[in-house]
Amino acid sequence: MKISHLPLLLCSLALLAACNKEETSTAAQAPADPMLVVAPATLLPQLKIEPVHTAAVSEMVRVAGKIDFDEQRLARIGATVTGRVTELIAAPGKAVRAGEPLAMLNSTELGAAQLAYLKARAQADLATRAAERARSLFEGDVIGAAELQRRESEQSIAAAERRAASDQLRVLGLPVASIRRLDEQGAINSLSPVVSSIAGIVVDRRVTQGQVVGPTDTLFTVADLSRLWAVAQVPEEQASKVKAGQSVSIEVPALDSERITGRLIHVGETVNPETRTVLVRTELDNSDRRLKPAMLATMLIAGKPVERPVVPNAAVVRENDADYVFVATGGDGSSAGDAKPPAAAPAGAAEKAPTAIEFRLTPVSLGPESGGQRAVLSGVKPGERIVVDGAFHLNNERKRKELEGS
Repeated sequence: MKISHLPLLLCSLALLAACNKEETSTAAQAPADPMLVVAPATLLPQLKIEPVHTAAVSEMVRVAGKIDFDEQRLARIGATVTGRVTELIAAPGKAVRAGEPLAMLNSTELGAAQLAYLKARAQADLATRAAERARSLFEGDVIGAAELQRRESEQSIAAAERRAASDQLRVLGLPVASIRRLDEQGAINSLSPVVSSIAGIVVDRRVTQGQVVGPTDTLFTVADLSRLWAVAQVPEEQASKVKAGQSVSIEVPALDSERITGRLIHVGETVNPETRTVLVRTELDNSDRRLKPAMLATMLIAGKPVERPVVPNAAVVRENDADYVFVATGGDGSSAGDAKPPAAAPAGAAEKAPTAIEFRLTPVSLGPESGGQRAVLSGVKPGERIVVDGAFHLNNERKRKELEGS
């Protein structure tokens, strides 16, 4: 080599060393991916890695609802006649039997109806005697057949008017025994009881003593509380997922969010145009009287099972109000599906230390928990290998590396 080329060579070597130093400095300053973590050999025994599998998952429809009366065991009771309340017998909370009086009314309408009945009865009796006399006179050839027919027609009309007056008394709430007593004694009684039509509990009273009421007024509400309904409004976009007979779980906050299981007995056939919801209903046993109408409740309805990817609860890492799982990417850069645990060493060979594996903390969208696992809506696919046990320890290792890097 000529001496004249020596300075040029030294300059080139110096320039190359400077470039290598700059590249090394740039590489050292490049930030590491915080979502990647390499599990060291010492941590691998604490990790369990399995591929994501699929399972039939029932999508849960969660809607707000409430406890309500069983409308088939509820009676809204009013007066059968117009009158003034003279006595209140039943108060809210009282248990009553069917036919038991709840209040008493004084009704001039009832008195007038009884008077009309007495008149119709007297007219019917008079027409009956007149027809009997006419038949006797006809047999004695005193009157003709036309007169006899007239008297018998009057008897039939009077009997019909008496029956109509009796029916009117029954419509006004007068029992048959009272009508029979009216026949025997002829005494008019203007007092009319308001009676319960079913056995149950008086849950509402909307009348005061001295108030004038009519047949259109609801005075008492009586309910059989041994069975109640749980009702909810399902949004119309979810209505296709619910059908009568599906299993339903009901959470009642007033009972420390205790879950009550049942089945849907009714799904509405129409959509409420104001709320855009469909009414659903289930029936609940309340023989212990723990449930009370108007209690708030949450209804969880199990929809039709759908095949979806699932991950166990232990695989889920919660970070910043989001769900993640650790997906194995392979220590040698292989894909998640290719990442496999180290094979066992052959017999007689020296035991080889397990290879470190790289994982990525991957965000996922998950459904609600069911049977210890959660359905995957997005984020990972079936077959991808994830950490199903030990994710907590691996996440701690990731955080430690991130702190060391910063």
